[in-house]
Amino acid sequence: MKHLESVEQFEEMKKEGKYVFLFSAGWCPDCRIIEPFLPEIEEKYPEITFIYVDRDEFIDICAQNDIYGIPSFLAYDQGKETGRFVSKDRKTKEEIETFIESL
Repeated sequence: MKHLESVEQFEEMKKEGKYVFLFSAGWCPDCRIIEPFLPEIEEKYPEITFIYVDRDEFIDICAQNDIYGIPSFLAYDQGKETGRFVSKDRKTKEEIETFIESL
């Protein structure tokens, strides 16, 4: 999964294409739990580009998008927000796939 490098990159990416941004942090235990199956999810949905957003590095993006719990997911398609799976709760592979299927 590619890592977000700048606020400008976030703004550009969400304008064009189909993206799911994963908001996470290295210290987050619930984020570590989903890591092993994220490559499978990426492979299952090749039409979506998944981007890792470090919550601590991009706290302003989190605040602007009302993302106060991690891990959280924010989806965009051609500049339009198409879905959000935002909470501080631990997420299962099935819950993440259900969210992606709903986009």
